[in-house]
Amino acid sequence: MRKALITGASRGLGRALARELARDGWHLAVDARDADALSAAVQEIGGNITAIAGDVTDPAHRERLVRAVDGGLDLLVNNASTLGPTPMPRLADLPVTDLAATFATNVLAPLALIQDVLPGLRERRGAILNITSDAATENYETWGGYGTTKAALEQLSNILAAEEPGVAVWWADPGEMNTVMLRDAGEDADAAPPPEEAAAALHRLVTARPASGRYRAADLTAPR
Repeated sequence: MRKALITGASRGLGRALARELARDGWHLAVDARDADALSAAVQEIGGNITAIAGDVTDPAHRERLVRAVDGGLDLLVNNASTLGPTPMPRLADLPVTDLAATFATNVLAPLALIQDVLPGLRERRGAILNITSDAATENYETWGGYGTTKAALEQLSNILAAEEPGVAVWWADPGEMNTVMLRDAGEDADAAPPPEEAAAALHRLVTARPASGRYRAADLTAPR
């Protein structure tokens, strides 16, 4: 049975992608910080799923995630993320301690989890899917802190792909989605597509298993 570990799966893209993979018969381990929200998501997703509530920046929590996928892993999805302080400040006003905390969630925790599960991914020639953003490459005002962390995650992924040729490494921009995170950023989330659209595109990415690289959900069109 194929096994996937998805972080930040209680809502938004993580929840939608977990639903896609569960329908496809994957055995899932999922996490989120909010235990009640995660439990509700698991009930809705169904299938063979193990839920472990906690914060990916906590080493003890990551140990529990690794134990949950003991015996091998086919796919790691680093989806858990934070905007940092909201309302989102300009870089001139962004406390560096807040930026450090954003890096801890968006960059350091994904790398730590990759390091933890990489031996199993190598054995099964698995894949890593790091969720990024167009904020990593565009100069949106007030998105400097978040965008900087996503740019770091992209370059981390790029180098990892060169160092680990036996593991597929994808960093994927899902595009704007109608999510709590986008709303918290002060954007018009209601005008954005539902996360299910991006999740379906990323499911196609996982199924097709293309070469390591950067992908946009908008470009991963359904087969005709």
